[in-house]
Amino acid sequence: MSRSFPMPQAFVSPDRIRSLFTEAMSQMYRAEVPQYGTLIELVADVNAGCLEKDPDLRDRLARAGELERIYVERHGAIRLGTADELFTIRRLFAVMGMQPVGYYDLSVAGVPVHSTSFRPIDEAALNVNPFRVFTSLLRLELIEDEGLRGEAEAILAKRRIYTPRAVTLIERHEQNGGLTKAEAMEFVAEALETFRWHSEATVSADTYKRLHDAHRLIADVVSFKGPHINHLTPRTLDIDAVQARMPERGITPKAVIEGPPRRHCDILLRQTSFKALEEMIGFSGDDGAMQGTHTARFGEIEQRGVALTAKGRTLYDQLLASVRGEVQVGAGGAKAGAYDDELAARFKALPDSWDELRRENLAFFRYSATPAGIAAAAGSTLPGDPEALIASGYLTFTPIVYEDFLPVSAAGIFQSNLGTDQQQNYATRSNRDAFEAALGATVQDELALYAERQAASLDSALEALGLVGLPLKTVA
Repeated sequence: MSRSFPMPQAFVSPDRIRSLFTEAMSQMYRAEVPQYGTLIELVADVNAGCLEKDPDLRDRLARAGELERIYVERHGAIRLGTADELFTIRRLFAVMGMQPVGYYDLSVAGVPVHSTSFRPIDEAALNVNPFRVFTSLLRLELIEDEGLRGEAEAILAKRRIYTPRAVTLIERHEQNGGLTKAEAMEFVAEALETFRWHSEATVSADTYKRLHDAHRLIADVVSFKGPHINHLTPRTLDIDAVQARMPERGITPKAVIEGPPRRHCDILLRQTSFKALEEMIGFSGDDGAMQGTHTARFGEIEQRGVALTAKGRTLYDQLLASVRGEVQVGAGGAKAGAYDDELAARFKALPDSWDELRRENLAFFRYSATPAGIAAAAGSTLPGDPEALIASGYLTFTPIVYEDFLPVSAAGIFQSNLGTDQQQNYATRSNRDAFEAALGATVQDELALYAERQAASLDSALEALGLVGLPLKTVA
């Protein structure tokens, strides 16, 4: 007599959970910050125009499997207050297939946090949904006032930013290796609560003022029930067009676009934003009726280009530093034009063609065998040099999109949208070891990830051509 046993329920893929969470987050933020919806519509219009007038761009994105992701692509940002909060957020994002990549020390730019980016790392997962969350941890040791530092620590120690059910579902994912459909839907709803805006501060008006006077970001992290998402960023194909058209939609952009200048071959990351909202909040106190305002949440747009190698990144950092050291842009934007002009002039030192960037080993590319190459390989011996294969049309390359962030740009966005160009003179005290100890894991090296993707694509392309073991020759 045969016996039947119930089949285990299938688990939902991390990619699917990530997509569900991204959509839920976007809907929540659109309801909380109506201008975000306006921004999404503007970006969609600009992107549609770019793809219509530039068929080569459309074809390149399609060949790389990146065309569809443009429409769902978002990145968010949160700021945490304690090591325990950071440790648990790593576990929460792991449910969605997101890992910590890169270490960013923003204290060098006067912002008392250090950060990482949680994101998927596999190419297939990135093309499904490259959702990223730039996650910062407040560095309480940078608060000079010992009394205020202790008060902030005590306030943060009392709060719980994750629902009990969210923690239970995280543990279930870790124990079982996944979540069922019902569990995944519940997880998305519960996890979303961590990122929701709360208009009631957990501190008194006096405490808020003292935290605010130390640094606006410190007040933002310490004074609330949880780490409300402070922006949700769509990806545009032409950030200059978005910047120019924002006023037409009633949105005032920041003075300058952060990152590299406009180029034919986009590199790394360019970002702009609109000023943070001034929102009414209630303070705790004896009467519970004290009202005030807080600025934290804003709208941001990004344009992503090719990931640079260590050599390319060193050149980029040198060029950017040379401009920022000589041309300062104030809150009023009076020198924005001068800054943009000087930036464009300095960056002529960095090649602006895909082939030059590749040949000089300044950027990462994905290689693939062409139909002509595969056909030729079936009937003849192909050249044994990747450069000759490229020249013959048998091997082609496309830029690998930069999936990460730039600390100077992030700090510039933070400062602009705290409602001031406030600068703190924090000593450069990078503390990656402490950050990773709090995280409970080592952050991934983003350059190593790009190099692995490039090498794997070349090996796969050569194998498709019947060739193996050929080194990629680049200019030193």
